Amino acid sequence: MNAPVEQSIALAHLTLAAQAWGDQALPPLLALHGWLDNAGSFALLAPQLATRFRVIALDLPGHGHSAHLAPGASYHYLDYAQFVLAAADALALDRFTLLGHSLGAGIAALVAAARPERIQRLLLIEGLGPLGDDGSHTLERFRDALAPRNKGKPLRTFRSIEQAVDARSVVGGLSAELARPIVERGLIAADGGWRWRSDPQLTRPSPARLAESQIHALLRGISAPTALMLARPCAPYLPVEPMRARAACVPDITVTQMDGGHHLHLEHPATVAEWVREHTRHRPVRPD
Repeated sequence: MNAPVEQSIALAHLTLAAQAWGDQALPPLLALHGWLDNAGSFALLAPQLATRFRVIALDLPGHGHSAHLAPGASYHYLDYAQFVLAAADALALDRFTLLGHSLGAGIAALVAAARPERIQRLLLIEGLGPLGDDGSHTLERFRDALAPRNKGKPLRTFRSIEQAVDARSVVGGLSAELARPIVERGLIAADGGWRWRSDPQLTRPSPARLAESQIHALLRGISAPTALMLARPCAPYLPVEPMRARAACVPDITVTQMDGGHHLHLEHPATVAEWVREHTRHRPVRPD
């Protein structure tokens, strides 16, 4: 398997990390991982695309080897979209293919809506737009987000990488083998073992979500040819009818369903790689 090249991306107020596969002369594909994942999420898929693209997998702020936000700051989809665009600027990516999984798919859709002239293809796995709100839990969610937290609670320390892999496998529904690339990148040595690198603030709920009507309005701003791949059976947070309504808002979209779990690109990298090639094959991507 081709080893990735580590990259450091200096933004105005923090530094992001990334892993890259493929020759720098190839058309760029920017990949965005899911919540509490990192660039290691693409360790099996990216090498299969590296003859076609320069694949750059970001560690989003607070994840992997990227910097954390300031204490007390919150992580929100809208802010993530700004960070991704800033990273694309720093990497001098004027136009590029954008691939996102889960949280990353939600962010990718917002980026494509914000700057449609920069996105050549939009490829989404298990997500289309951010988590929404129908209003029924707004007050409860707001209070929960602003409730006091126990600042003295210690971070969990694992005795070994294997123990961390097993823990992530249980929580994420992935086999230990498939969870390993994410876990190994997501750990940092600590006294007596290992702990997660990710910002503990990521586990706090957001005080507010966009209304579904607002998300629909944003999705209508996507002009790039878009491909959406969803797992079958669907995840509880991606119910069929709301996802169908969202897809109907995107002018040029193809929706595919595939048997598997939430991390389709880890479970079936060859099939997902062919799906990517299929949706970028007929109108080849070329650097400007």
